Amino acid sequence: MTAREILVVLHSGRATNRRTAAMVAERLAKSGVRLRVIGEEWAEVEDGHLPPGLAPRIVTGAPGCAEGAEVVLVLGGDGTLLRAAEMARPVGVPLLGVNLGRVGFLAEAEEESLPQALDAVVDGRYEIEERMTLDAVARRNGDLLATTWALNEATVEKSSRERILEVVLEVDGRPVSAFGCDGVICATPTGSTAYAFSAGGPLVWPQVEALLLAPSNAHALFARPMVIGPDSEVAIEVDATGPPAVLECDGRRTVTLPPGARVELARGAVPVRMVRLDGQPFADRLVRKFDLPVRGWRGAPRPAG
Repeated sequence: MTAREILVVLHSGRATNRRTAAMVAERLAKSGVRLRVIGEEWAEVEDGHLPPGLAPRIVTGAPGCAEGAEVVLVLGGDGTLLRAAEMARPVGVPLLGVNLGRVGFLAEAEEESLPQALDAVVDGRYEIEERMTLDAVARRNGDLLATTWALNEATVEKSSRERILEVVLEVDGRPVSAFGCDGVICATPTGSTAYAFSAGGPLVWPQVEALLLAPSNAHALFARPMVIGPDSEVAIEVDATGPPAVLECDGRRTVTLPPGARVELARGAVPVRMVRLDGQPFADRLVRKFDLPVRGWRGAPRPAG
């Protein structure tokens, strides 16, 4: 019988994270679950004395290396989870984020609840939800420049600090507005708590199917954030006589955009799958992560269970 395998993606830059990873390896090995680990991340992890046949299996961090794994366990912050998504998305393996960083908004569990999270995975007591993604296509004069994708957001931004980026914004084949700006953000509901939030965009519950457009530092009267349909198609056109720009997806995948480039954005064909453990309401996560003031609330708590 083939052992169950879980791929661990680790932010290995902190000694405390490496010690946590060693604990995970030993705990899962005792439960008969084998770890698949990325060699360059695991080099400094002291994984203790594991049963024969359950020592971590070394792989590279290439996209698709999670194929055949049951779950991708992410030990780190949101940046680590976004990196792990590149490996898990092509093969449909769900991500379970454990926050070892600061905010860690994408994480499902905190470090202090890691043992309970591991028990839930071992026992199969978890659910899986699908998160919308974005597909992005960059063109110039009809010629394809690049295709890429995003879980949080795709942004078209100026590449020169001294110059204003002039863009035309299009939704469903119709022009909506033109303005000078630092950039335009197109975010998923998952990404509404990230860059789009910093640019003044609304928070969108993950269960909502929609796309969010948020101009960044726009010089225009009508340059407000917009929430549009999940099947809408967005295009951002860069002025042909202005400076070049850059397309960034999740802050990880970058495409240089020459003047006159056009970026087309739409709902991604392949979602990212995420593990849910306790069904905690999104409102509770907002309050905890952003330390929101709720003193004085007199609502009736929901019964347990």
